[in-house]
Amino acid sequence: MVRYDNAVTMNPAGFVLLADFVPSIVQEIRYYSTYNFVGDRIDGYEEPCAIITQEAARALKSVSNEMNVRGYRLKVFDAYRPAAAVKHFVFWGLEDQDLRMKEYFYPDLEKQELFRKGYIASRSSHSRGSTVDLTLLDMKTGKELDMGSPFDLFSELSHPDNREITDAQYNNRMLLQSVMVRNGFEPIDCEWWHFTLKNEPYPDTYFEFPVSSAYLKR
Repeated sequence: MVRYDNAVTMNPAGFVLLADFVPSIVQEIRYYSTYNFVGDRIDGYEEPCAIITQEAARALKSVSNEMNVRGYRLKVFDAYRPAAAVKHFVFWGLEDQDLRMKEYFYPDLEKQELFRKGYIASRSSHSRGSTVDLTLLDMKTGKELDMGSPFDLFSELSHPDNREITDAQYNNRMLLQSVMVRNGFEPIDCEWWHFTLKNEPYPDTYFEFPVSSAYLKR
């Protein structure tokens, strides 16, 4: 394994397309679209595909296999996130007038609070390559399980242990969390959809190569 401690690198060695390991996965890469908290396609997203480290992909394959037996498919919103994308978020946070998506993603907070409360980081674990944002689809209906709040709603309602939601919604969150944890991922306390591989291969490295399947083939 090659390590680039405390560095930023463009080298995509060790990264794979998640769909190659989990062919059944549904992908809705939000930061490639304009339907996200910024309202624009985010810098570094050249293709709507989930890229992730091989180690995290293998762990997610195990998660997927278990969920399939239970009648669910994985749906991913984001995986590897280039450092350039995180910079885009930071610069957006400095622009006080751009509130286009406030009512959809942070209705009860000011932009600057998103960083202070930990919803957006100036250095993201996603840029280390082993973090994923995801939910579950019911294989019978094709619909997302009701988690009590949508992806990227920056609110206390999205905290995994929030009990202001129904028992069914809470149980859906705990189902996702329990299977992810059993397969080596760690949750965070403010987003039910966010998980990082506990033994991530590049814990001190932040990558900058674009989200592009073509770049992985170079």
